Amino acid sequence: MKQVEMGFGSMLRVARTGECHARRKTRPAVCVARSNYGIMGSDDVPPSASRNCSEESDCSVATIQQLDHQALKQHFDEQGFVHLRGFLSAEMLAELELQLDRYITDVVPGLPRADAFFVDRARPETLKQLQKMEQDSYFAEYRNHPRWVELAETVLGEPASAIAPEWFNKPPGTDHPTPPHQDNYYLCFEPPQVVTLWLALDHVDNENGCLRYLPGSQLDDLRPHAATEVIGFSQGITDYSDEERARETVLELEPGDLVAHHGTLIHRAEPNRSSDRQRRAFAMVFRADSCSKNETRLALYQSQLKNQHGRLNGDS
Repeated sequence: MKQVEMGFGSMLRVARTGECHARRKTRPAVCVARSNYGIMGSDDVPPSASRNCSEESDCSVATIQQLDHQALKQHFDEQGFVHLRGFLSAEMLAELELQLDRYITDVVPGLPRADAFFVDRARPETLKQLQKMEQDSYFAEYRNHPRWVELAETVLGEPASAIAPEWFNKPPGTDHPTPPHQDNYYLCFEPPQVVTLWLALDHVDNENGCLRYLPGSQLDDLRPHAATEVIGFSQGITDYSDEERARETVLELEPGDLVAHHGTLIHRAEPNRSSDRQRRAFAMVFRADSCSKNETRLALYQSQLKNQHGRLNGDS
């Protein structure tokens, strides 16, 4: 098993761990060295029908050798995602959450419905998704954060820039699964040199709706999508099979952990079935300099999006 560790701005390492003795034997376990910026892909998980990348284990790091960024990019190219533990320090995470709280308190009440989605607009606690956050000066500048930019450019292999920051939530007690989908169906970039950097703000597990990835699916073309009834996810894959669900990698995250996934990687999430826990996340999509919008596909998607908003929010 390999654990890839990256100190941003310094080095990339591969740590080979010794034998794992999982604390809990009921689910597949993975060795986790808890040093900062541990980067994991699905190769790090024992084969199983549904693999879980969160299990804590008692492991020892045997050797550490310095590598270049190619090792991280290889992980990303093969699997379609990489999992980074402790991507933001506690101080960085606290600053980001402070600004998110400010934005939700001061800015969201004045936003149009297309920029702030609620399960029930009469209940502010059911805020589900925020888009176009770059209209705020802090988040406009945050798109240039060197830690995020370096990671995006490493996995994409070329210069890249962030699009719009977004915030996601699955409020407790709401039955809203995220359908299987590919981000670039919405984004419409060609070539699909796009990566989503998804940062956990809460502990994320099976109960409150963790991410589920289909490893390697980014190597195929876009799949057929159709309209859904899920707020914030207007389209979902129509032919996703039970066999594919059985091959998913399930990621459980701690606050400050991040997953980088390719724009054509298939992923989904279950509803938040907890009674009192949020499942909040902050994300930024980065596009490589080599890609541009497919205007025909974009026009079709925007038409589908407008129709969905009309159905769910009563917009004209």
